[in-house]
Amino acid sequence: MSSLSLAVRDSTTMLRRNLLHVRRYPSLTLNLLLTPVMLLLLFVYVFGDVMSAGIGGGGADRSEYIAYLVPGVLLMTVGGTTVGSAVSVSMDMSEGIIARFRTMAIHRGSVLVGHVVGSVLQCVMSVLLVGAVAVAMGFRATDATAVEWIAAFGLLVLFSLALTWIAVGMGMVSPNAEAASNNALPLIFLPLISSAFVPVDAMPGWFQPIAEYQPFTPAIETLRGLLLGTGIGHDGWLAVGWCLALCALGYFWSKSVFDRDPK
Repeated sequence: MSSLSLAVRDSTTMLRRNLLHVRRYPSLTLNLLLTPVMLLLLFVYVFGDVMSAGIGGGGADRSEYIAYLVPGVLLMTVGGTTVGSAVSVSMDMSEGIIARFRTMAIHRGSVLVGHVVGSVLQCVMSVLLVGAVAVAMGFRATDATAVEWIAAFGLLVLFSLALTWIAVGMGMVSPNAEAASNNALPLIFLPLISSAFVPVDAMPGWFQPIAEYQPFTPAIETLRGLLLGTGIGHDGWLAVGWCLALCALGYFWSKSVFDRDPK
C-alpha cells in the first residue's frame, strides 16, 4: 500500500475509535450542548421582547431577536463542543494510549486526524440539534439563497476545524482532563463577549475593541448575514482569515507536541 493509503486507513481507524468513545460516553457531549440550548431559551423567552425592542427599534416582538441571536448561539455551540475534544485528547495523553500509539506501526498523523475529524462531525451534529431547537422556537432563514446556505455550512465546518485544532493543542499540553477543560474555557467565554447577544455598537466604548477584534465576532456577523440574506461586508474575509490562522496555529502546535519525544 502507498503511504497515502496507509494514512487514510489508519486515520479512518482512529476516527472510528473516537466516534465509539462518543457513543459510549455521550454525557460529555450532552452537557456541552446544554449551555447553548439553555441560553437560547433564556434569551428568547425571558429577554426576547425587550431585546427585540432595543435592536429593532420598534415594538416588542421576540422574532426580531431570535433572528439576531441564533447565529451567535450556533457558533457558541461549536466552541462548546470542541471543549470535549480537548478533554478527550488530554485523557489519551494522561492514560498512556498516545505513548502506545507511538510504538505501533501506524501513520503518526492518524491519531490527531482521527480526533479532529471526529470533533468536526460532532460539531456539525451539535449545530444541527441546536438549530432544530431554534427552528422549533420560531427562527426562520427564508431570505437566504441556496448559495448562502452552502456558504453558511462551509463557514461552520471551517470554524469547527479551526477551533478543533486549537482544542487538540490545549488537550495535549494539559496534564489531566480537568486542566484541559479549564484551558479550553476561552472557547466558551469568547462568544459571550462578542456580537452574539447584542451589537458591538451597543457596548461601552472601551469594551468595543475587545468584542470586535476577536475571531467569534466576524464569524458571527458573517453567519448572520448569510442566514438572514443581508450583507456581510468585510466580515467574511476576516472570518475566513481567522479560521485559516487558527487552523495553522493549532496544527503546528499539536504536531510539535505530538512529535516531541516523551520525557
